[in-house]
Amino acid sequence: MMSSKRSEVPVYAAIYVVLLVLLALTVEAARHDLGELNLVITLSIAAAKAILIVLFFMHVRHSTSLVKLVIAAALLWLAILFALAFADYATRPWDLIIGGMGNNSA
Repeated sequence: MMSSKRSEVPVYAAIYVVLLVLLALTVEAARHDLGELNLVITLSIAAAKAILIVLFFMHVRHSTSLVKLVIAAALLWLAILFALAFADYATRPWDLIIGGMGNNSA
């Protein structure tokens, strides 16, 4: 059992280095104006960091199928919540809200 723990140390060190590289990429992305791609790039970097942390440091990679199913269900639920929130945001009448803010004459 000790040998399996020692063999994981290089893997953790490699993941740590990759996370530091992704952190440096995040800092560099924040320093530059990337226009429309700014959000896509930063969210992609954040997603890559989250996936590495979940798979390796939370030990999901070696977990049972039930744990993986629960994580998949949680991600599906999160996607549903985001979709509903963005649908609400997209269907609001912003022209009425913004146009009515400065018009206080009654």
